[in-house]
Amino acid sequence: MPKLVDHEERRAHIIDALLRSAASSGLHSVTMRSVAIEAGVSVRLVQYYFDTKEQLLLAAMTRLALRMGERIQHRVRAAGSTTDPRGIIEAVLVEAVPTDEESRTFHLVYTEYAVLSVTDPALAGQPFLAAPDEMDSFLVAQLTAAQQAGDADPHLDPRQEAVVLLAVSAGLGLSVLLNQRTADEATAVLHYHLARVFPDRT
Repeated sequence: MPKLVDHEERRAHIIDALLRSAASSGLHSVTMRSVAIEAGVSVRLVQYYFDTKEQLLLAAMTRLALRMGERIQHRVRAAGSTTDPRGIIEAVLVEAVPTDEESRTFHLVYTEYAVLSVTDPALAGQPFLAAPDEMDSFLVAQLTAAQQAGDADPHLDPRQEAVVLLAVSAGLGLSVLLNQRTADEATAVLHYHLARVFPDRT
């Protein structure tokens, strides 16, 4: 009896090959052929699952985003902060710092994708790039809840502070990728700023 093909497993195998290739040589150098070589399959098979390179890139970014969401949830649960706005905010921001190979790959590929989308309309039009706007709204809600609970500085503007927090975490994440500072140093800066947002918490 012929072996049944697990299409989701094959798709995941191809996507992982793209991520490995992008992490080692840069997203700009990735082609359907280079992904096929990395995955050990034919170009035709890659094209069977993904009609275009843009489709493959979007699938890879979506997979990474889902995995990052899982990591954030795990970090929140591990800290016992499932209903604590400060703990939730901290988990989101710390996950923006590349602390291991998986998070490094996520931030490296996402940063390259964002840069490429500036000059590539096909990439710029993808819904994945709306994620930062969604995170803005999420952080605003958490900051507002913290203020209502008396845990955050009541004088802060939650919307402005959400923008600042995301900008700080993104900048620190990039500085780690560029080896300008270590992950521990970047995390310490985040904790320093959070202590100012939540003055009564250490």
